[in-house]
Amino acid sequence: MALNSLEPLVGHNVSVVTADGRVIVGILKGYDQTVNMILAQSHERVYSSGAGVEKVQLGLYIIRGDNIAVIGEIDEEMDGEINLADIRAEPLNTVVH
Repeated sequence: MALNSLEPLVGHNVSVVTADGRVIVGILKGYDQTVNMILAQSHERVYSSGAGVEKVQLGLYIIRGDNIAVIGEIDEEMDGEINLADIRAEPLNTVVH
């Protein structure tokens, strides 16, 4: 992951999928040369095949760079229109590398 490609995401809502299959959403406040990230106002989205998506509040959260599988900007308008209680999905598996 190129560090300069993260700069435009600072201050924006992002979704981070971790190597252990967690989905963390929050405002990217900063990162360092090893891609450790600081997210503010963050929450984890816990997926389940039997119930809707649970949002677990995390607040200010640090994610180690070596635990990040994917990061992307969230379209806040589109995300706000999604009813997470209606979504059913199996949790993500661990990323094997």
